[in-house]
Parts: sequence; structure tokens; C-alpha cells
Amino acid sequence: MFVPELKYIELETNPNPTAAVIWLHGLGASGHDFEPVVPELGLPTDAAVRFLFPHAPELPVTINGGMIMPAWYDIKGMNIDRVVDTEQLKVSAAAVARMIDREIERGIPAANIVIAGFSQGGAVAYELGLSYPQRLAGILALSTYFATANTVEPSKANAGLPINVYHGTFDPVVPEALGRRSVEQLEAMGFQPRYETYPMEHSVCLEEIQDIGRFIEQHAL
Repeated sequence: MFVPELKYIELETNPNPTAAVIWLHGLGASGHDFEPVVPELGLPTDAAVRFLFPHAPELPVTINGGMIMPAWYDIKGMNIDRVVDTEQLKVSAAAVARMIDREIERGIPAANIVIAGFSQGGAVAYELGLSYPQRLAGILALSTYFATANTVEPSKANAGLPINVYHGTFDPVVPEALGRRSVEQLEAMGFQPRYETYPMEHSVCLEEIQDIGRFIEQHAL
């Protein structure tokens, strides 16, 4: 399996970071998408967190007429069950896992590393966060769905991992029903995810961003 080396944006809130957040964007976007969010998280002023915003590889996307665009995997059908290329999704998860490995080598413990993902990025975050062999700080799943719920192989290290699931009640792209289904699938696997909704479409809002900041502070700092 060829695993690509991902390019990414790196941002540190203070020198000598003790925690890291790897944040995966959605279909057709880039690592720049969530870079402006960092100052809005409300983290303590002395918190030293390294944020990594990787750019997805360029792939042809079936639902967009085969157009090549930044994508973590191909989406072949937009029905409620989302027909996706799970092999490509796993390749992307493996590529992000290498980023976690690198952060550990740079001195940040796995238990201080949060995996966040929006939409397509959230599906990768589920696959990666649940299967990573070392204990992580948690998963933030934003406006997304659990594409590999039936095939993921959870690691014993991440049993009971903190997971927060956020969704917009007016999301026309990833219906809120898919967010709720993710929670049910996680609960069936023994996790206890926290589920929050916001009156928004397929996006993020300030209240959600502040909730994300509190999650990072609670679980990674």
C-alpha cells in the first residue's frame, strides 16, 4: 500500500509545545480552511499547542464528475449511506498516522494528541483515531459520518477514548441523521461519545469552536 507524504501547515500557540492537534479538512478544501480558527478556541494564554493542518491529496471524485480535487477518498454515491472508497480512506488514515508518529518523535506524547476532522476529514479521524496503536487524547468529529464503522479495527489502547461529535441541525450536505448514526455506532462499540448540535448548515460556528477549545484543554493539556 503506497502511503503519500502529506504536506501541511504548522502553527504553534507558544514555544515548546506539549500537545498537538491534527485537523483534517473537508472535500475540496485545504489545510488553510481551519487555520483561522485557532485564536478563537479560547485556549489558556500559556498553552503550548502545535496545530497541524494537512492538505489532502488530489484525487478524482466520482460524485463531482471525476473532477480532480483535494480529497481524502473518492465518494461514489451521495445516498444516505455514502458509497465511499474505503481503501483510499484507510490510505489517508495511514498517512495521518505517520504525522502522529512524527509528533511523538518530536517529544509530544500520544496521549496529548487530538485528531479532529470535518466532513470527509472526520471519517478519516474515526478510522485513524480508533485504530491507532497508542492511546490518544481524543477525537473531534465535525459535521461528519462514520464511513468505516463496519470494518474499523479498534485498538485496545484507545478503548473508551474521549470522542465529541458536533453537527449542524440544518446541514444539507451531511444530514444530521448521519451524525446521530455515528454516535449510535460508537455506542455499540462501547464508546461514550458526547453529541452536540448547533443551528447551522455544513460549517462551524463560534459556539462549536469554543466547545472544541474546551475539549482540547480538558483532554490534551
